[in-house]
Amino acid sequence: MAGQPTTASGEVERIDTDVLIVGGGAGGCFTAARLRAQAPELRVTILEKAHVIRSGCLAGGISSINAYITKGNTPESFLKYVRKDSHDLVRDDLVYSIAQRLNEQVEFVEQWGLPLVKDENGENVPRGRGSIKIRGERIKPILARAAEESGAQIINRVVATNFLVDDGRVVGVTGFGVRDGKLYAITAKAVICATGGASGIYRSTSSGLGRHKVWYSPFNAGAGYAMGLRAGAEMTTFEFRFIALRVKDFLAPTGVLAQGLGAKQVNARGENYLEKYHSHLSGGKPTTAERLQATIEEHRAGRGPCYMDTSKFSAEDLKFMKVSYLDMVPSVLCMWGDRKLDPSKNSIEITGSEPYVQGGHGEAGYWIDIERRTTLPGLWAIGDVAGGAPKKYASGAWAEGQMAIESILKEAPSWKDRAAADDKALGAQIEAEKTRVFAPLGRRESAGGKGWEFAAPQELEESLQKLMDEYAGGISVQYETNEEKLQIARAGLLELEDHLDRLSAGNLHELMLAHEMVDRVLVARVLVEHMLHRKETRWPCYHTRLDHPARDDANWRKFINSRYDVGTGEIHLREVPYEDFAVKA
Repeated sequence: MAGQPTTASGEVERIDTDVLIVGGGAGGCFTAARLRAQAPELRVTILEKAHVIRSGCLAGGISSINAYITKGNTPESFLKYVRKDSHDLVRDDLVYSIAQRLNEQVEFVEQWGLPLVKDENGENVPRGRGSIKIRGERIKPILARAAEESGAQIINRVVATNFLVDDGRVVGVTGFGVRDGKLYAITAKAVICATGGASGIYRSTSSGLGRHKVWYSPFNAGAGYAMGLRAGAEMTTFEFRFIALRVKDFLAPTGVLAQGLGAKQVNARGENYLEKYHSHLSGGKPTTAERLQATIEEHRAGRGPCYMDTSKFSAEDLKFMKVSYLDMVPSVLCMWGDRKLDPSKNSIEITGSEPYVQGGHGEAGYWIDIERRTTLPGLWAIGDVAGGAPKKYASGAWAEGQMAIESILKEAPSWKDRAAADDKALGAQIEAEKTRVFAPLGRRESAGGKGWEFAAPQELEESLQKLMDEYAGGISVQYETNEEKLQIARAGLLELEDHLDRLSAGNLHELMLAHEMVDRVLVARVLVEHMLHRKETRWPCYHTRLDHPARDDANWRKFINSRYDVGTGEIHLREVPYEDFAVKA
């Protein structure tokens, strides 16, 4: 990028705080504001890759709170819904604890200025069974302002690279400034990881200059996962990839149309095709994964493209639809205007996205306990980076933030009795990380013009995405894979990993892209190991094994967990029974 600094400053900035929140998205900003409100004596710091005003998955806004206990529902009914929609394998304890706290957290954000849509009686207006309507275009600035006004320290435009660990405990994080070229080393009594999941591992539905036009935030590159893996944290359920059914080309949500307005999915012949799959899918209303699978089957049968049928929408329906999209994906309306499309006359074409690894819609992430503590002392995980509890969305991330706060405050009195971290050992870690982080800068020049001696991040990105798309169940193969293909993906990733020390960067922006590639390759390796291990098809499209096409509760109603050995590069897996965390509901 023009004007970007081309070298590191050589400076190391040391910062000490009480609670460090890595990631200033919706979960991170909310947690900082609430923590400061409950414990104003604590120093709270947010480390953010972009700028908190418009960063993270909610940067462009949302039109609804998608996890909420509406009238007539209960935390128990919420758990039943999430469990069924996730094909009977979730961490019941985590989902239930979120459900018990959802509405209270939404009320806090409403008090900060988020406009909730109200009916004539002043009640929240539902959108489907577990959502409420909002006017959410400015939700991220509202959350950021709450964090700023709380007195939390906010450090913007610093890319987190690794955790600092002392005697097995996470005591901070390192990162580099994409504007100033400094290495930041921030130490803390407690660290909350709120970095989100991983996109960019698979080839996008778009191509060329539009390849980063994706549904999930393209800046979420799996850093939180990768840092945890390198530090020895245990992860879970990476094989539950999330693939969104979205408006074609612009990847806008279809929930506005299906849940908010009752639009049906129809094929090219105008047939409501979901009905024909009820008998052999879930025996009733299709799950989120099955809605996507049914769409794939219609294409296979020659009845595509598929659409959301908006032909019967009233003028009021169309107005609601347009306002909702203005709150989150205004580019869709620009496209319709440019193409002179009238949704009341032309139904809206839909498609599946590329797969993502994340724990907000999906289930991939850190293995955590009920207090949101990871397996690494000193480290908590919330939101999309926390595993085991799908369909938590933004409000679920806020609930997890509140639970992490309570856990940290319970532990805080013991901080004064804990031995100080070994500053000499930390200094050695920081220096080693400084060398690793800035190594790609200048490699191009040192190669003396021999292009084969270095690799640009974009080159490795294309290689990774092609490999994962074709062999690990990407969109070009209709999300399907088998043992032989996954073995090819495994070998290809190991070969790709060997090229990472050839990554070069001409400036600090490219350095960020280089480290995104390092993190994505590690996340992809863990993902493929999980996909190889689960020999069943539990979640259609999300994890479809052609060589094991059936769901197998007798052998596979259990979690697959993984740890990465940074010394050997090996990934170790273990199985955990679902029953160990079941909640009666």
